[in-house]
Amino acid sequence: MAEIAYCVKCKKKTEMVNAEQVTMKNGRPAMKGKCKECGTGMYKILPSK
Repeated sequence: MAEIAYCVKCKKKTEMVNAEQVTMKNGRPAMKGKCKECGTGMYKILPSK
């Protein structure tokens, strides 16, 4: 399943490639990847468990 996130460079929601789940400093889970269209780094904050 492809993750969809907002790209601030493209200014629209795009597919995230090389997506991996990470934990931010404050303990919240997030998805980290790159924009499929322009290659900019993207983050999508996930709901906490």
